[in-house]
Amino acid sequence: MPRMKTLVLATFAVSLALAGQALAHAHLKTSAPAADSAVKQAPSELDLTFTESLNLKFSGVTVTGPDKKAVKTGTSSLMDADKTLMVPVSDKLAPGKYAVDWHVLSTDGHKTNGTYTFTIAP
Repeated sequence: MPRMKTLVLATFAVSLALAGQALAHAHLKTSAPAADSAVKQAPSELDLTFTESLNLKFSGVTVTGPDKKAVKTGTSSLMDADKTLMVPVSDKLAPGKYAVDWHVLSTDGHKTNGTYTFTIAP
């Protein structure tokens, strides 16, 4: 019986360790404008908040407009204990649907990326 107990405890410990590694990635928690939202006024910046602190040097955002052209953005910065990536929007945004492609590197070395959209109402 002690051997079975040791095996069960070892299996539990390995499962817990692997689950902890999976949770260590920086996942997008919230964004402003919010994902899949419609806003009446064009934003002057995008704020992407993640579950982990980020490394600014290896994190970034590309915004694509309704015409599929890249939107000019300014220099990104980190806020809120390095968990929020703030990206100034340099171009004036016209009504339409915008795609935000992001990639980040958390301070613990894990890379994640994703895409979301928002719409500026006419």
